[in-house]
Amino acid sequence: MEVWLNTSNNDGHEGVDALFSEQQGNGIWIEDGVLFREDSMIGGHVHIDSESAQTQARSLAGTVEWILLTFEDWSMIPIENILAATESTPTKVAAQIRHPIEAQGAGFALDIGVDALLCSVDCLEAALIVKSQRLEKSIPTDAKGENHEDSVALTAMPITEIQQGHAGDRVCIDLLSMLKQGEGILIGSTARSFVLIHGETIASKYVPTRPFRVNAGSVDAYTYLADGTTKYLCELTSGDDILVVDPSGNTRTATIGRMKIETRPFILLRFQDENTNEGHVFIQQAETVRLVLGNGKVCSVTNLSVGDSILGYASSSTRHVGQSISAPSEER
Repeated sequence: MEVWLNTSNNDGHEGVDALFSEQQGNGIWIEDGVLFREDSMIGGHVHIDSESAQTQARSLAGTVEWILLTFEDWSMIPIENILAATESTPTKVAAQIRHPIEAQGAGFALDIGVDALLCSVDCLEAALIVKSQRLEKSIPTDAKGENHEDSVALTAMPITEIQQGHAGDRVCIDLLSMLKQGEGILIGSTARSFVLIHGETIASKYVPTRPFRVNAGSVDAYTYLADGTTKYLCELTSGDDILVVDPSGNTRTATIGRMKIETRPFILLRFQDENTNEGHVFIQQAETVRLVLGNGKVCSVTNLSVGDSILGYASSSTRHVGQSISAPSEER
């Protein structure tokens, strides 16, 4: 992590990586939203004073070397959101701090931290302490975002527990395209463990098929969008492109036509993925809701037993506003 000192001269301050000025000059400086180092453009400057400004900063992720954030009212949340957007890109984030207490927050936001702190002399000591702590803590990581491209690696996950009697808001996802036999979507109540919920393509003597529908589960569960990010089921809306998966792990994109949320009884399935993570999902207690077994066959959720293996996907990363990040977290 770097420390950028907002002063016209260094005055012998050790540990400072660059001098900063709001006007053209030596070191790092800004002009009309552009960030320069000496005579070279290195990125963008965004003054965070609204949600639209945060959106602008996030849009720069992957397109510039640096994003410098200054603030109307200093806040951790924009820093976290922008770090999540840039972590899987080469873009680095610098954040302005105006009080010493802010150095720790920005320097360790999301347990990742910004790549540079911009500070005045009054905050320099706090910034240098955080820089030293970051050097002590640094461990090489490969924090690349997930890119499923044309396939995902599905594995068989044994069911460890089945509970009944829960009720809550259930989400059906209706697509603009028809699902084929075997296809469904990945659903997980934790960011690291997902199961494959089958589409309503199998006939029942009591209800007709709905081959465009996946009865996906509870509103708090995650699913994958086509771009590799995740959303909670309650956040999905018509027009979103989501990831459709078959038992071989082949993927394609489908667009949501509508969402249908109703109160229904649930079954709670607990399972263990290949990384020994304990995952779980809440699924409607209905014969027409089916999962895919480890052998590729389809089974109604009401016929599952402890010890059965179901197909799913294990991820190594956690999530922040849908973005894959390397920061540790515990989910239960």
